Amino acid sequence: MADKESFRDHISTVDKEGKRIWVFPKRPKGKLHNYRTLVSIFLLTILVVTPFIRIHGHPMLLLDVLERKFVIFGQPFWPQDFYLFVIATITIVVFVVLFTVVFGRVWCGWACPQTIFMEMIFRKIEFLIEGDARAQRALKLAPMSWNKFWKKSLKHSIFFIISFILGNVFLSYFIGTDRLFKIISEPVSQHLTGFFLMLLFTAVFYWVYAYFREQICTMICPYGRLQGVLLDKRSIVVAYDYLRGEPRGKIKRGDSREKGDCIDCKQCVEVCPTGIDIRNGTQLECVNCTACIDACNSVMDKIKKPRGLIRYDSEDGIREGSRLKLNGRMIGYSSVLLVLLIIFTFLFARRSDLDATVLRTPGVLYQELPDGWISNLYNIKVVNKTFDELPIRLKLVSPGGKLELVGNELVAPPGNLCETSFFVKLPRSAVMFRNTPITIAVISEGNELSRVRTSFLGPMNQKGKK
Repeated sequence: MADKESFRDHISTVDKEGKRIWVFPKRPKGKLHNYRTLVSIFLLTILVVTPFIRIHGHPMLLLDVLERKFVIFGQPFWPQDFYLFVIATITIVVFVVLFTVVFGRVWCGWACPQTIFMEMIFRKIEFLIEGDARAQRALKLAPMSWNKFWKKSLKHSIFFIISFILGNVFLSYFIGTDRLFKIISEPVSQHLTGFFLMLLFTAVFYWVYAYFREQICTMICPYGRLQGVLLDKRSIVVAYDYLRGEPRGKIKRGDSREKGDCIDCKQCVEVCPTGIDIRNGTQLECVNCTACIDACNSVMDKIKKPRGLIRYDSEDGIREGSRLKLNGRMIGYSSVLLVLLIIFTFLFARRSDLDATVLRTPGVLYQELPDGWISNLYNIKVVNKTFDELPIRLKLVSPGGKLELVGNELVAPPGNLCETSFFVKLPRSAVMFRNTPITIAVISEGNELSRVRTSFLGPMNQKGKK
């Protein structure tokens, strides 16, 4: 029993001495692999095309962290909208948690960029140049020769080119395609920072997919470790039907012993990109890539047994034959997710095209004017969140009085901040308190975009209270 449980003491890609065990998975093939290929092509197309899509002349998606400029579906977002990003991030995390509780690690096998790039691009190139698992293993162990040299050189050259392309695609999400083309076409001396980032992205992609590979999933990515907390016996995972498969054993003529459907061919292990044996149960290394399902189904077809010895199922589904049912965790996570979506939708709908901040000028007291009026000096800062220039007009809504700008009219440049000063004048009769609340409307092209409330400092009226 100790030997059967020894897999729990270490990960499959590291030996007892702590050295890496290089994984050489067999070329996967089957119905689920074909489906995953189609999904990967679709997702890769979206990844490559999205930076080049323009909505009203602006990028569909831009995450410019350095300039604190974010564009999502053609809508600009600025640091003042950070609360929306916080709520959106929390919503995504809750969705991932809920999705994992119900469907396990499906994201990793079908949509994670790490899996898609590794299995659908780099691994396929490796199969094409070096051959299947046995040929790759033999080539790695063979002494240096012309055959090994040109195959390794060709493979790594293609890996570097693809890493360069992927690095530039990802970089375009952060600096935009216009700046990316300038870095490529103009002298390097004019874009040293951008050129360095381009090389950095390329180096990271090349190192990950040429050398580090599946260890991203088994050693770095925290999602695999979350499975132990998020999964339960009702979660859908890639699972081995041990009731049907055990006791496993080879098919031999004249063997009268009763055996399960598993013939211990180890094809499920041979095709696993992380080198695990799915028959040991759910493990953190499993990315739900379904390669073992296709391999096992192929073997079942050959020995005339029903498919599904390895399949998508839950622990309860295998042990009791029960179907997926709602439980307390699903209802709880779903309720939290719904509340977050409602809050995000409400705040997004109320999001204004500009943010205006009005403060009394520090160190300046009120002034009593000869005509019986009282004035306060204010500073206003306006952040324009749109791509258009906005002429700004201020209007005193309440109480009745006057508002006079200091200097020229206020114009907010696109995606930038402008500021000015202005006086608010109120008749003495309207100043009932030491701090009288006032409301100022911010208007652009006839549309009221925002209302700002502040206080008006003045002498306390005899009828007022402090």
